[in-house]
Amino acid sequence: MSSTEHTAGVSHVHRDDEGARLGMWLFLFTELLLFGGLFLLYSVYRYLNQDAFHLAAKELNTLFGTFNTVILLTSSLTMALAIAAIQRGKKTLSVVLQLATLFMAFGFLVNKYIEWTAKIHHGIYPGSEILLDKSSGEILFFGLYYSMTGLHGLHVIIGMALIGYMTRLTVNGVINKDSFVKLESAGLYWHLVDLIWIFLFPLFYLIT
Repeated sequence: MSSTEHTAGVSHVHRDDEGARLGMWLFLFTELLLFGGLFLLYSVYRYLNQDAFHLAAKELNTLFGTFNTVILLTSSLTMALAIAAIQRGKKTLSVVLQLATLFMAFGFLVNKYIEWTAKIHHGIYPGSEILLDKSSGEILFFGLYYSMTGLHGLHVIIGMALIGYMTRLTVNGVINKDSFVKLESAGLYWHLVDLIWIFLFPLFYLIT
């Protein structure tokens, strides 16, 4: 009887893990729909205003975009390694790698803040007189630039909060080699954040 109860308990945990993974994939799908719609909108406006978009893109600093791309790609690697570490029972290593991911995410936000501040200082922001004097295509470009990179930045902040919470759970032993689905879900979210930037980077920084 006790063996049956034990088997049922294991099965129940397994179903919970699978349900958590399925729920996360469904959530990520809705996020892809959101950004997919924005990418479609961008494509239409770019097709209608090709010359203006190319001209506006010259105002962006490719070095900043490249640096942020390297940061996010590296942070995805450290997050994946953190999951692999906890699966092998290496708690301390997993915590260190999660903290490294957080550090790089913060670096991404600082870099983006510097970039935005420079643009705003030069009067290139939605509603500014300098921007309103430009063509409608350039206005559309920067409207999409601020809204899409801003929305992505919000997702970075949410991801940092999520990973920070996972780090706390790992330190407290809630996440361990026998129970790591929460960390896996956080990793999936972070990989999505990285993937979205991989599309944003060439659309805004490399079209010149």
